[in-house]
Amino acid sequence: MSAIRKLLSVILILSMLFLCSCKTVDDLVQNPQKDDGKIKIGVCFDSFVIERWQRDRDVFVSMAKELGADVNVQNANGDVATQKSQIEYFIDEHVDVIVIIAIDGYDLVEEVAHAKDEGILVVAYDRLICNADVDLYISFDNYRVGELMAQALVDAGIQDKNVLMLGGSESDNNVELVEAGFRKVMGNNGNTIVDSIHCTGWKAEIASDYVRNNPEVVYNVDAIMCGNDNLASQVVPALAEMRLAGEIYVVGQDADLEACQRIVEGTQVMTVYKPVEHLAQRAAELTIMMVKGEDISTQDGYQLLNDGTYNVPYIAIEPVMVTIDNIDEVIINSGFHLREDVYLNVPYKDEEVPA
Repeated sequence: MSAIRKLLSVILILSMLFLCSCKTVDDLVQNPQKDDGKIKIGVCFDSFVIERWQRDRDVFVSMAKELGADVNVQNANGDVATQKSQIEYFIDEHVDVIVIIAIDGYDLVEEVAHAKDEGILVVAYDRLICNADVDLYISFDNYRVGELMAQALVDAGIQDKNVLMLGGSESDNNVELVEAGFRKVMGNNGNTIVDSIHCTGWKAEIASDYVRNNPEVVYNVDAIMCGNDNLASQVVPALAEMRLAGEIYVVGQDADLEACQRIVEGTQVMTVYKPVEHLAQRAAELTIMMVKGEDISTQDGYQLLNDGTYNVPYIAIEPVMVTIDNIDEVIINSGFHLREDVYLNVPYKDEEVPA
């Protein structure tokens, strides 16, 4: 009997351990626990083709980690379906917040709703996700970006002239805002927009193909607005083939290194410097504040913006016009780009040109 009782006791203990083990697994599924107690942030990037996104990533991750969070970065390489699957992956991982640089700002409503249903916060970074009721949209003042691009042309003498617009992707909500600001200033100064196209997926070859395939338009314009510096990087060489580089004024945005080089070389009039370090740092700070349940409505620049259906919290960062007159002060002195890199192909303006 003693042996039987011992055997029954062992069976009972094993059964209890098994039941406890099952309960623990079930608890983890229903109430996922953070292994280290850190805030978990998932970041979905459009791609890293555009130079500035690499800066955004590095600064955001650095600041978030400094504030004690873990960050998982995913790159969708410009594919919407991939970005959707990455958002679902983060939901399955039970992150605290998902930060999204949307490829298509009109096609992520279901994914955002799913995340929010799971109690996960959603931040739209730089690009608004429309009709989705995100918890925060943080970006630059994109209407102001368009105004600055246009004002630079006006300051350069483009008044009562013809202008061509080679805009960014229509799936990027910022494009509409930038173009609205640009058109307003152009119209106020008597300029005519002779044609306007959009480059799907921000593909720069679409812009350069337009220039090469529509010489009758290009030869009759005085300026070209490029949706960003990456588009300009393909447009300027196309203009050079037509011997129009530097003759037709080109503007862009993002302050890419090559754009800054073109400004000192004289083939691009201006770019818009958007202090991505500040944007990324603020985004990381505000994201962590929200996860902790802190009120962000008292933060500088806070306002409400209609996303097409909902009024969502919005914080806008002020952009800066960059031309040959202030490129040293804004770009070089700030450390955004090195002087030797900006002036790689031309003598620095304070240096004497060898005879």
